[in-house]
Amino acid sequence: MQFEVLAKCHTTRARVSRMRLAHGVTMLPTFMPVATQAAIKGLTPQQVEALGINLILNNTYHLNLRPGIQVLKEAGGAHKFQGWTHNLLTDSGGFQLVSLSKFTKITEEGALFASPFDGSPTMLTPEESISIQHTIGADIIMQLDDVVSSLTVGPRVEEAMWRTIRWLDRCIEFHQSSGKDDVQNLFAIVQGGLDAELRDKCLDEMIARKDKVAGYAIGGLSGGEEKDVFWRVIKQCADKLPEDRPRYSMGIGFAEDLLVCVALGVDMADCVFPTRTARFGVALTFKGPLNLRLGKHATDMRPIEEGCPCPTCTSGMTRALLNHTATLETAAAHAITQHNLVFQARVMGGAREAIINGTFPQYLKDFFANYFGDVGYPEWCVSALRSVGVDLLEGRPESKTVSGDGAKWEYSDAA
Repeated sequence: MQFEVLAKCHTTRARVSRMRLAHGVTMLPTFMPVATQAAIKGLTPQQVEALGINLILNNTYHLNLRPGIQVLKEAGGAHKFQGWTHNLLTDSGGFQLVSLSKFTKITEEGALFASPFDGSPTMLTPEESISIQHTIGADIIMQLDDVVSSLTVGPRVEEAMWRTIRWLDRCIEFHQSSGKDDVQNLFAIVQGGLDAELRDKCLDEMIARKDKVAGYAIGGLSGGEEKDVFWRVIKQCADKLPEDRPRYSMGIGFAEDLLVCVALGVDMADCVFPTRTARFGVALTFKGPLNLRLGKHATDMRPIEEGCPCPTCTSGMTRALLNHTATLETAAAHAITQHNLVFQARVMGGAREAIINGTFPQYLKDFFANYFGDVGYPEWCVSALRSVGVDLLEGRPESKTVSGDGAKWEYSDAA
């Protein structure tokens, strides 16, 4: 990996960087779409590439179960298997310790899974996780971490944090002995729950291993914790992590979350949100999410968003057509998925351009005014951005512009 910081915001912690990997250059900050099963649902690799995306995420746990390592070996790795010629990141399988906890038993050796498909046992150790990721051939690979829900309290949080550090050492040793550390880049994952003291301890331990890892991820969030706590953990970690390593906040997908994290110093994020919500008929726009299933769109002959360069908006496909077909025809899900991924790319691309031009604070103000101006800004966003010198409420009556923690939706069950 070659990582170079090209520009920094004069007010916030935001920065623009160039990350060169074996399959090309990715500019940061960026959003990574999730291709869990070696495919972004509804799109071909060629369609994804045509949207300007050059870094996606595969799931280690699921690819190990199906199609399995032998198939991936015969294919020559996941790039060839899925027809993807650009950069690829794999998670380690650690998240499944939470999402599939009823199938999992954690020991010091590793995580013993019962397959959700046939119940067969699978032991995922730190060494095995790295070995699977070696076979997948991802450009960025993640350590196996002991993940607990962000709502977990008590001694289990500290136990998981120290075990994550011990497992990182095992991942490093196995990765370095494999001879693949020159082309596959290992990231450490900072844990510690919502406890600032535990996060600091974990940060100290992982920064001490800086020469053995290519980058850092902030894990253990986006599990239902309060947003006012979420941003403070992100800031704590981003403030302390090394300047010369990329910083990756795991599981972040809402536009407001992305921009707050960028302002706090985060370079990378991933989430299933933009693709999953597309399948529910929800399009993401700079005025907020648009529920195309609502009756008011049934006769609307406008595109999803005027000026959007995505194939859906430029092809003449109207809101009326998408209202007619959303959740009924797969073509609608594919069309909205393309739009949503382009929206995420435009949000992050706009941030990069503004940072380079020295206008990022104004970019934030303009974005939030358009996105939330009619319903009030989430209070946590206001607080988070104030912590890095940007006051969204400057010149606005505070009583009319502050709302709760929730995202802006045309209906409440968008995801």
